[in-house]
Amino acid sequence: MDVKKIVLAYSGGLDTSVILKWLAEEYQCPVVAYAADIGQEEDWEAVTAKGMATGAEKVIISDMKEEFVENYIFPAFRANAIYEGSYLLGTSLARPIIAKEQVRIASQEGADAVSHGATGKGNDQVRFELGYIGLDPQLKIIAPWRIWDLNSRQKLVEFADKHNIPIPVTKEKPYSSDENLLHISFEGGILENPWNEPDESMFKMTVSPENAPDTPTYIELSFNGGNPVALNGESLKPYDLFAALNRLGGANGIGRLDLVENRFVGMKSRGVYETPGGTILRIAHRDLETITLDREVMKIRDSLVPRYSELIYNGFWFSPERELLQKTMDETQATVNGTVRLKLYKGNCTPVGRKSDRSLYQESFATFEEDQVYNQADATGFIRLNGLRLKIQSLQKG
Repeated sequence: MDVKKIVLAYSGGLDTSVILKWLAEEYQCPVVAYAADIGQEEDWEAVTAKGMATGAEKVIISDMKEEFVENYIFPAFRANAIYEGSYLLGTSLARPIIAKEQVRIASQEGADAVSHGATGKGNDQVRFELGYIGLDPQLKIIAPWRIWDLNSRQKLVEFADKHNIPIPVTKEKPYSSDENLLHISFEGGILENPWNEPDESMFKMTVSPENAPDTPTYIELSFNGGNPVALNGESLKPYDLFAALNRLGGANGIGRLDLVENRFVGMKSRGVYETPGGTILRIAHRDLETITLDREVMKIRDSLVPRYSELIYNGFWFSPERELLQKTMDETQATVNGTVRLKLYKGNCTPVGRKSDRSLYQESFATFEEDQVYNQADATGFIRLNGLRLKIQSLQKG
């Protein structure tokens, strides 16, 4: 492949550090190392220094935190996105914003190729490359894991040692992790055996439920149009609000998940996740919808959630079908305004109150006490009509 300049999605970890050096040697062209700050804890000065020392022509760090929350996390949570009933799509949502900025930088730097560190077995290769194709199909795509002979972690370590590249994978940290504001994921190494319980020392965002406070924490989360806008009555910008939810959830042991999921490429994979703020947000959002969404609208919306979530998981964020579903999901959120009171306690997040100016719950209709608005005798005909087909079926059976 004839390549003039490459922009690499770079984290400073083992894979992309080796890839940076390998690209420069293999293609004999400048490589721009680009990292997106989407809320992960990182020493960006050290990442920049390491990138330059490893052979990058330039290292670019893009602050994407606010955009990540506002344009990726919040839209997905407006739709109650969840994959296979439990995964809140932390990695899946991060890939399209990284790819979008990478394509922008490629144009800015005059690069004709982009590269990433995803392996040929995982979902991320699909997510990155569908993003590149959907945004700029003229870019050449280099996926080192699919073409080089460094086909194991051990070979990567040996390459790194040979080129004096510091590596973060050690006997004390025998797994790989991916971090952003929404979550941290852990895969590989000791976790590849699904029988092995994760070691407590692995977790970063959450305390164990056993070690969480012995008294509950109560919070109030307010929404407008399906988006969280205030915490305990204080209006906050999207990033600040979500970061606060992470702190509250983490301190109370909320948001840990251990599962075996179905990758898009066909194999099953064991992953362990921490998603404290996202767990609180989804529970609160769904609870508010119970009083603000019409029953039949909710049924239709809920029927679309698996498909919408699968599109994100599989890398189709920039597809017309995801955008169509997003518009549909957002249409349902016009009335999702109000406040939910939540009890956070030892890994549990429990709604204990909700209120809204757009509430469809009317105490005057639902009360068990005497009322003047509901004629209970009307239920007789309602039941008879709904039971008519059952009656006919029973008569037919003789």
